[in-house]
Amino acid sequence: MKTLVGWLAAIVRKAPAAAIIVVLVTTTVFAVFAPQLDQTTGIEVFVPDNAELHALTTIEERFGSSGATVQVLITSASGDVITAEGLQTVLAVEQAIRGMDPGIALSDRPDGPIVGYLSPTLQAVQMMGYPISALNDQAVKTAFSASLAQVPEDQRQGFEGLFSSTSTDLASATTGTGLMVVFLDTSGLDLDALQAIQTNISDLVSEAGVGSTTATAFSADLLLTVDPLSDELLRLFIIAGATIAAILATVYWIRPKERRNSRAAFRRTFADLGLTLAAIGMSIIWVLGIGVLLGPKYLGVIGDFSPLLQVLPVLLVGLGVDFSIHLTARYREELGAGWEVEPGAERAIAAVGIALVLATATTAVGFLTNIANPIPPLKDFGILAAIGIVGAFMITLTFVPAARVLLDRRAERLKRLPRREFEQPEHRLAPMIMSKTALIAEHFAIPTLVLALVLTGFGAFGMSQLTTAFSSTDFVPADDPLRSSYETLAEEFAGGFGETVDILIEGGVATPAFHNALLAATANLADTQNIVTVNGSAAARSPVSVIAALIEPDATGRPADPEFADLAASAGLTAELTMRTEADVDAIYRAALRAAPSPMSSVLAESDDGSLGYARIEVSTQAGEEFAAQLAADLAEDFRPVTALPGLSATATNVNIMTASVVGALQDSQNTSLIITLSAAMLLLTATFWYEWRRPFLGVITILPVAMVVLWTFGMMAVFDIPFGPVTAMTAALAIGIGVPYSIHVTHRYLEDRMRFDDPEAAMRSTTGHTGGALAGSALTTLAGFGVLMTSGLIPFQQFGAVTAMAIGFSLLASIGVLPSMLILWDRWHRKRGEAPVGDSTQYSVLSNH
Repeated sequence: MKTLVGWLAAIVRKAPAAAIIVVLVTTTVFAVFAPQLDQTTGIEVFVPDNAELHALTTIEERFGSSGATVQVLITSASGDVITAEGLQTVLAVEQAIRGMDPGIALSDRPDGPIVGYLSPTLQAVQMMGYPISALNDQAVKTAFSASLAQVPEDQRQGFEGLFSSTSTDLASATTGTGLMVVFLDTSGLDLDALQAIQTNISDLVSEAGVGSTTATAFSADLLLTVDPLSDELLRLFIIAGATIAAILATVYWIRPKERRNSRAAFRRTFADLGLTLAAIGMSIIWVLGIGVLLGPKYLGVIGDFSPLLQVLPVLLVGLGVDFSIHLTARYREELGAGWEVEPGAERAIAAVGIALVLATATTAVGFLTNIANPIPPLKDFGILAAIGIVGAFMITLTFVPAARVLLDRRAERLKRLPRREFEQPEHRLAPMIMSKTALIAEHFAIPTLVLALVLTGFGAFGMSQLTTAFSSTDFVPADDPLRSSYETLAEEFAGGFGETVDILIEGGVATPAFHNALLAATANLADTQNIVTVNGSAAARSPVSVIAALIEPDATGRPADPEFADLAASAGLTAELTMRTEADVDAIYRAALRAAPSPMSSVLAESDDGSLGYARIEVSTQAGEEFAAQLAADLAEDFRPVTALPGLSATATNVNIMTASVVGALQDSQNTSLIITLSAAMLLLTATFWYEWRRPFLGVITILPVAMVVLWTFGMMAVFDIPFGPVTAMTAALAIGIGVPYSIHVTHRYLEDRMRFDDPEAAMRSTTGHTGGALAGSALTTLAGFGVLMTSGLIPFQQFGAVTAMAIGFSLLASIGVLPSMLILWDRWHRKRGEAPVGDSTQYSVLSNH
């Protein structure tokens, strides 16, 4: 570390212009790549590389997509949609959709492509020849009650699912929300084409409302079209930039001691502000450019930028400000002490640089522990955050002091360098206030630690009470109609209609054992909770259901496909749809593919060697996100007859199950990630303090307040009911990333001051006066930067802003309250043993050489 810092200090002193040129050229190179950044959205980006994701990918590759739905919610300001306006709206929606481009892929299902809560009523009224526009509310309710009585009993359950579960009384023909479902045939359509069709439907539906009754379309594919991040982040970044600039101007402000120095002080303040903002901007360009180079277009180390990575610039703003404030404050202190420009810059880099190197290394290691995280965006975030921190460090310790040296050389020649204003920085307001905090360590060290430990215990308890949550709508603005529609479907319609779960079966599927096991598994589905049933059987499509449709007798008793029925019977298929032991299942399945190519190819596929190696079972469900994990477990149990066979696997998957897998991965990684990150940081600090000072326990002392900050932050998350999710999962890494530099600055300054002062109390007052003031300015500035996230329209960003603000505030309190108390007690313990707490060290040897 000393070698690196000494090398950087020498470059700044001897060749500042060259240092600036190298940084600017490097920034230009990365700026060429930065615009190539690709962003990605969707639940899949957060899913770990697990069986559910593999199953979904395999289904898309082997089977494609055969169907999709658009759900239409009908609501009214009156609170009832079984009305004349409701019926007119339903008719308008149907007419709008059926009147679309003839190329629209409406399903050819027997019940029609559009099913709605008033469909039987609409058909009855039209059959009787009544004009829809002439009906009043009572006539519609009468027609509804009459048509409801005609719904077959075996279809009743499904039909009642089209009415709100919270505001429906079928006896009085009232409901607050009704549902329509549009079934699409997506064969041959890619995602872009499907989204275009669904967007068109959504636009038409939104215009179909009558009076106070409105219609709103929703589908999972429409959620993917929502991209608020670019505009949202630009707005947040502008606000954060303006706020940080204003606070930095206050932090850097120099109060002129003489009237003739007013202009110089003003120029100095805004020059330091400009250099800090330039350094932050370049560090952001670096990380974006490196992110592109590491991405899929080049090296393929990370994926495209996910919504999670969009907060990286804000993180770099916070850390860049911290680095710059400490370096600038120390440089001003050296100038105020009478040092010339070049030696002053070198001394500042040598003194602060050691702490910054250690802070950078520890923070980078903390973020790099996310490499083991099973959630890809968290892994990518850890990699890029570590790179960004290193980049911010390099820019801060080269570009900023080099530019400052060139500017101050000129100012010194022109006799405009405001040296007097830099004298005794500890007498400024913030340092004076912060120096008073040393009294806590001097007189109340033990009570402070006891209080801190009690709060840590409460924090640990709060952490144990945290809930883990993740939803496919997390990155949809709170005021977006799609989000409210999704929530209505989840709360009032058990997730809505059109929800399906695919079970992918891999292995040799053309055997009698598999076919009979599949028959038993589909029979098990009928008694499983959250699975839609029809006539006592699960609403499922599989090779068995397609074969059953081909041999089902018509009104004359003849099979629907006599040729296939004869072939299947002769090959070993029984009337009960089971296969005899010697049955030629491969011949039967391939005959079914010829007889019903479209339905059979959607549930059966060949492997690469041409054998039948994949089967897909599509089950209609109503679990939603809330019960997706339980449904996956139930389906695994239902398909145990299949998975018990050698060489066969069965995996249930859909968007909700993948969401549940993200929640599971977060829960599994929550504690391990925290332990790994803290352990890595502590080992690095312990090794460093042993090597530099022969005081390894200082590494433990320095990291303990940070561990407390993490637990305090988790405790406050529990208090404010902020769940543990993909964004807030970075809490531990961020708290460590912010808290470790704070603690390192205090510990290193205390060791330096302890070599200057005879007693620990005087040394601590000097430490809190000098470093504490810079910490306060850094914390306030960073707090403002992250706090802006709380104004975001995206709930995860709001939560992230709040949690990070807590972590910053707690980090400041720990570094000026808890850590000084621990250092004072450590110092006193060594003195009681007759030992010098701080012996000879080469840590700051460079300071004495100039």
